[in-house]
Amino acid sequence: MTESNTSTSEQPTGPDTPLGNPETIVLEALRMAYAQTGAGQYLGVYEQLRGRMAQRHAPSGQRVSDFAPAAQPTEAIRIRVVCATREDREGFFSSTALGRSLSLHRPPAVEVRLFPRNTQGLPVVYNLAIAESARDPVVMVFVHDDVHLCDFHWAQSLRRGLGRFDIVGLAGNRRRVPRQPGWLFLDEKLTRDQRANLSGTVAHGRGYPPETVDVFGPSGERVALLDGLFLAARSETLHAKSLRFDERFDFHFYDLDFCRQAERMGLTMGTSPISVIHQSAGNFTTAGWQAGYERYLEKWGD
Repeated sequence: MTESNTSTSEQPTGPDTPLGNPETIVLEALRMAYAQTGAGQYLGVYEQLRGRMAQRHAPSGQRVSDFAPAAQPTEAIRIRVVCATREDREGFFSSTALGRSLSLHRPPAVEVRLFPRNTQGLPVVYNLAIAESARDPVVMVFVHDDVHLCDFHWAQSLRRGLGRFDIVGLAGNRRRVPRQPGWLFLDEKLTRDQRANLSGTVAHGRGYPPETVDVFGPSGERVALLDGLFLAARSETLHAKSLRFDERFDFHFYDLDFCRQAERMGLTMGTSPISVIHQSAGNFTTAGWQAGYERYLEKWGD
């Protein structure tokens, strides 16, 4: 079952314009088209036009930031947070990083699909959540339970990102090289790739302030690989392309495999500037990780 807020709308913000203004008429048409279909192209054009209008209406000499929150259509598409946890439902919301974040602040139109007391691999439960969305269009966010959501406007940023890319994450690599064991690394020795090839920011630690803030590269960039701590896509996109998580992977390499599949299907991937603290820095030397790497190479060959 999903848990949802009673409020399902976000109010537009931005410069006031006369109702007869042609741009305002176009904006309203785009807003209605997005509200009815949830199609990202309408949202992307909507935000671009609003941004240009805001720039023109800004006081003389003042520049509107490219990262200023863009106005959202009144009826924003719902977001479903999908998470598997070893905790029970009560324990998830009271003790995990993600659960506590959502208990403190859940933006409008955000639901939670929780898999409590989970012992299955992440692809299994993620695919179940995708199957449940077949007749229920929604933005799906697959996120680990040890992620603190520190950004009060993360839902708006996510919707903006999905106006540009088919799949959105927080950190990734603009390229992919043969036998790559992770989006951040080049080889089995875990040699870190150059910053010029990386995108996104993720903090690490047990709470705020974090122990480190890893600025891998600028956010908002198109990438070839994404970190699996936070992956988002529209359910319509996943169903239209029959894109699923490969269940031969459990907790390792499912994200790289998912990105490889998306690339083969012609889907675009990119990073979004959403502030989080991840409690785990990753386990790259365990027997489970090594077994996953071998299965990954067996499937893809490089």
